Amino acid sequence: MKKKAYWEKNLFELIRRTSTDLPQDVESVIRRSLKAEKKGTRAHHTLGAILENAELARVKDAPLCQDTGALLFEFRVPAGFDTNALVAVTRTAVSRATRHGYLRQNTIDSLSGASYETNVAHGSPVFHFHQGARKTVDVRLVMKGGGCENVGAQYSLPDVDLKAGRDLEGVRLCILDAVWKAQGNGCAPGVLGVCIGGDRATAYKASKEQFLRKLSDKSRVKQLARLESRIMRDVKRMEIGPMGLGGKTTLLAVKIDSLSRVPASMFVTVSFICWAFRRRGMVLGTEGGLKRWLY
Repeated sequence: MKKKAYWEKNLFELIRRTSTDLPQDVESVIRRSLKAEKKGTRAHHTLGAILENAELARVKDAPLCQDTGALLFEFRVPAGFDTNALVAVTRTAVSRATRHGYLRQNTIDSLSGASYETNVAHGSPVFHFHQGARKTVDVRLVMKGGGCENVGAQYSLPDVDLKAGRDLEGVRLCILDAVWKAQGNGCAPGVLGVCIGGDRATAYKASKEQFLRKLSDKSRVKQLARLESRIMRDVKRMEIGPMGLGGKTTLLAVKIDSLSRVPASMFVTVSFICWAFRRRGMVLGTEGGLKRWLY
């Protein structure tokens, strides 16, 4: 790979910013939510503490959360691009970011329980590549903490217990059930990424891809855009609130997509991400030079 030093420098900076600097679209929604909560309530106090935490992390160049999460990289590259070299230099940047304290030693061997000192191991980081007719490299990173990962859920419709059929009303009931069962765990308020359809594996991937959307956008599919808005209204009435302490602000946004499915299966897959919504992106030239930041 040409200009390896550029690649490592910029990928390291992507990790640093993702870990320490809450994106502006996320912070703006939290600030609006703070104004909507009554002063003196636990919800108002909690949201205020979240914003203070975000500012301290930014000023002190420190991780937003002690759980720096799983590293999910999404790359869009030109056709024929050397993705093996890109994986290698990204792993080097992850190792360097760990040594500098921007990432906790957060990768565990599932059999021995031992920690990987560099956060580089089989299955860590996670890489997804898309090749196409383009002249730049689009890199996006989501750092997904374990708490919000634990409250993710997948449903198979029809669901007798929820009285949910194979329609959008059934999908709505599944999503609301997932939020209700979470009860603020996973560090609410956060964002839901939802996939309707697919198989069990592709559905979870697609649900997490929703976290790459800006919080202000709406689905291009009118039915899904209406469902996103309705879920926000429904969840607000639950009054679970930040950290499950009560209040209006349980979610910051809902993002929904759909995939084709086989006749026998209809899954509804719900992924959560916490208020420390760490996602950043950048566009690089094919030699690793920075062109612009995303988000």
